[in-house]
Amino acid sequence: MGKVKHSRFDCTPGCSVEAAIGLLDGKWKSIILWHLLTDDVLRFNQISKKIPMATANVLTRQLRELEEDKLITRLVYAEVPPKVEYRLSELGKTLAPILEALKDWGDEHIDLYGKTKCEEVASRQAVQ
Repeated sequence: MGKVKHSRFDCTPGCSVEAAIGLLDGKWKSIILWHLLTDDVLRFNQISKKIPMATANVLTRQLRELEEDKLITRLVYAEVPPKVEYRLSELGKTLAPILEALKDWGDEHIDLYGKTKCEEVASRQAVQ
């Protein structure tokens, strides 16, 4: 069962922000969208490998919600074994500037959250 959607918003000044964030709300949704933006078309296993900390159940649920919200499209090929491809929909592609801005902001402020894995590996290699 998907998340409960607002049947209407109260149209206060932050209403549209609440609506937009509601579509992206989910631990892995923005990451899924980012990978589809950068890779164009991905199959489930490819997405799973790019987000190894996401369980198959959670990933499936979030992909379904993104599809219900018309942010991604799911193409199923009639073959055995089944082949399913995910890509950004036209509506999903309109999120590109937002996702890119989030990435830029994250790149600029990642130090707020401690060292990244890349920095840890580089500092270990420098010591050796």
